[in-house]
Amino acid sequence: MDFHSYAISTEKKLDLYEQLLLPRLIEEKMLILLRQGRISKWFSGYGQEAISVGCAAAMQPDEFLCTMHRNLGVFTARGIPLDRLFKQFQGKKGGFTNGRDRSFHFGSPEHHIAGMISHLGPQLGVADGIALSHKVRKEEKAVLVFTGDGGASEGDFHEALNTAAVWQLPVLFVVENNQWGLSTPSSEQFRCKQFIDKGIGYGMRTAQVDGNNLLEVYATVQNLAEEIRSRPEPVLIECLTFRMRGHEEASGTKYYPEGLQEKWATKDPVETYEAHLLNEGLIDTEKIEQIRSKLKQEIQTALEAADAEERPEFHLEKERTDLFAASETIPQAPEGSKREMRLLDAISEALDQSMEAHPELILMGQDIGAYGGVFKATEGLQERYGPERVRNTPLCESAIIGAGLGLSMKGMKAMVEMQFADFVSEGMTQICNNLAKIHYRWGQRADVVIRMPTGAGVAAGPFHSQSNEAWFTHTPGLKVVYPAFPEDAKGLLNAALDDPNPVLFFEHKALYRAVRGDVAPNRFHTPIGKSRLLRSGSQFTIITYGMGVHWAMDVLAKHDDWDAELIDLRSLAPIDWEALHESVRKTGRVMVLHEDVLTGGIGGEIAAVLQEENFQSLDAPVLRLGSEDLPVPFAAELEAGFLASARLERSIEKLLKY
Repeated sequence: MDFHSYAISTEKKLDLYEQLLLPRLIEEKMLILLRQGRISKWFSGYGQEAISVGCAAAMQPDEFLCTMHRNLGVFTARGIPLDRLFKQFQGKKGGFTNGRDRSFHFGSPEHHIAGMISHLGPQLGVADGIALSHKVRKEEKAVLVFTGDGGASEGDFHEALNTAAVWQLPVLFVVENNQWGLSTPSSEQFRCKQFIDKGIGYGMRTAQVDGNNLLEVYATVQNLAEEIRSRPEPVLIECLTFRMRGHEEASGTKYYPEGLQEKWATKDPVETYEAHLLNEGLIDTEKIEQIRSKLKQEIQTALEAADAEERPEFHLEKERTDLFAASETIPQAPEGSKREMRLLDAISEALDQSMEAHPELILMGQDIGAYGGVFKATEGLQERYGPERVRNTPLCESAIIGAGLGLSMKGMKAMVEMQFADFVSEGMTQICNNLAKIHYRWGQRADVVIRMPTGAGVAAGPFHSQSNEAWFTHTPGLKVVYPAFPEDAKGLLNAALDDPNPVLFFEHKALYRAVRGDVAPNRFHTPIGKSRLLRSGSQFTIITYGMGVHWAMDVLAKHDDWDAELIDLRSLAPIDWEALHESVRKTGRVMVLHEDVLTGGIGGEIAAVLQEENFQSLDAPVLRLGSEDLPVPFAAELEAGFLASARLERSIEKLLKY
């Protein structure tokens, strides 16, 4: 192993030695604690420490590192207090997630570390977003993100690398090629000879290093980071190494061929580097023992502090409060002379005014630039605010949503447009497992709005027409809004863009140009979580949203004999339960109407809660009405029969006859 080709000072070499040794000694201690049952799980980076330490030491302290399971050396190199790290491992109250997540599933903005989730790929898109913030702000900074050879099989790897290459983002993509994905060897993960071969397809530079050679990792990353800070571009770095222990301790290593571990043991990064320092006369055995003794004492002291920490207690109100970041926005009421607008125009105006209100708001989506989006909601915005802030994206939902989260980590805001709400399935992990949970887990804002053109009635078939809002109302940590009128569309979108939490903003395609209404010219807010009483009545209540509002209005307009109360939910998460309970107790009969299919739709949840809370006030069971449990058919005749509107009038008659 060549340690002589790198012009690194003696002082730095010795500093790197301590940084390399610390995670190894922590590993040894954690394996003992695991056997004692004092921690529940351990993902070992034994034998891979040179990658984490070399990368962390080479980057500037205020540059983000996006980590994985085996990057203990990143956390220690960044100076995270060991007692707090150990509390995290033990699920204690003083850990980074306060017992809400385990091991390395956390980040620390203070230390410029963005943590992982178990899905292995999403942090790659997050790194793109952090790097994009550097590029937009014209900061000469770089980002480094880790992935494994197994994790690189995920679609997120392709999406993130492709986006970084197209946008020329200053990201170092570090593949820790330890040659095994749990028990699956690399030969069953990819067919190319080596990872650096993949860089050709993305048009990016690559580098391959001995991941067990601390100085080679350090020097390579340091040089590449310095280059891309001033000339932004992504680089794919392959670090060749080996995982000496199991994927996690319970899985073991029986699947390794005989002799493989022994072969790699001769390349141990700690032992080989220590031997180099001894051979060069830079250290002696007495000094090594002094360093080991000092580090072991630091570890023991930190463990004692962690052991003394209390276990977390469940307090429902606190758990609910911590689900979302608190908003500091002062709501604005509508002001000025209103003028008639289409729903689409109200959305466009909200985007325009929000771009002015938030100079670091970035809009991203397919074809939203000069083309203005397939529905023209962003038409003219790129010309006004420039391609840096109104960005066409490659066809990659996951990477772009992840990039939105990365921008949020740098204090910026992001709006991501799904070309059609149907396509959001490609980004579900980012939304439901990353954005939704991140504030609850470690207090990180996810200041991202995802616009969702949705709905049927336009003869677009099963992949451009479905109503999928219930996918997200089931996920704690997301806010979901769905306006039915232009004024609400503008006010709710302004509120969503000001909110520091992830908001799914549904816009019915058939209403874009079909619905008009008077809208105030100023940048006002419609509060998220408040319904709208459209019509007061005493005979029965219809609770609905989106297109359902217009179906209900049309049917009620034909029946002067029906004294109906009509509530537009506007917000599906959170729901304005107080208003719903009040109406139910007033009328005694309720229909919950939505365009979404009946089974699993949000109407079932609303009906259940209303019946549980208001049983004695009801004169009939709460009636649900949704579209048929079918994919949305293409032909207009079939689509009309599929939709709930085809059965609305007779369903109301059924409710009244009960």
